[in-house]
Amino acid sequence: MAKYLDVTSWARRDVFNFFREFDKPYFNICTQLDVTQLLALFERRPKVSISLAYHYFALRAANEIEPFRYRLRDGQVIVHDVIHGGTTVLMADENFTLAYFDYEEDFASFIANAERAIKEVLAGNGAFHPDARDDRIHFTALPWISFTSFSHARNWRGEDSIPKIAFGKFTQSGERTLLPFSVEVHHALMDGLHVGRYLARLEAALAEPRTYLGPGY
Repeated sequence: MAKYLDVTSWARRDVFNFFREFDKPYFNICTQLDVTQLLALFERRPKVSISLAYHYFALRAANEIEPFRYRLRDGQVIVHDVIHGGTTVLMADENFTLAYFDYEEDFASFIANAERAIKEVLAGNGAFHPDARDDRIHFTALPWISFTSFSHARNWRGEDSIPKIAFGKFTQSGERTLLPFSVEVHHALMDGLHVGRYLARLEAALAEPRTYLGPGY
């Protein structure tokens, strides 16, 4: 069950109040993730979507770092127990829509549910219906671009505090495969320290992906 953070006793209270009033209170960090081990793991399992696999790891790490579960709501900070995902889906007419899926710690269950959500929107009429729930991470993928910088569209009139994550085009660096990665967060809710912990957690999981996937992998 979600609960409200006691901002009055929060160590970041002054920083929170400072950045909450900014016109653009977001900051973005771009890096490259080493996905060599992840690709090797699924080399003989072509039926498993690599894209959904790295969505899983990014969402799992976000659930494990508490500030990624913070959201602004009516000027207060709510803490979700669990946050889920939503991602862009490219349609046959080159338009895009959105698919939403729940986080499940079990990898096989997560993949099955996410695949089902994507198939449902692809089989539909392509209607664009953003979900207003804030217990999510917003994902997007740009497999055509090996970006080094990224900026998301934002509605500054609203209280948008949902972290936004983007994945890019694989690149090779010697024997390593790298994935461009962008994470954008609200500075009233977290600092570079917290994003650093998130990236360290994600990098550690991607270095040993088999540990997190359960039997059969």
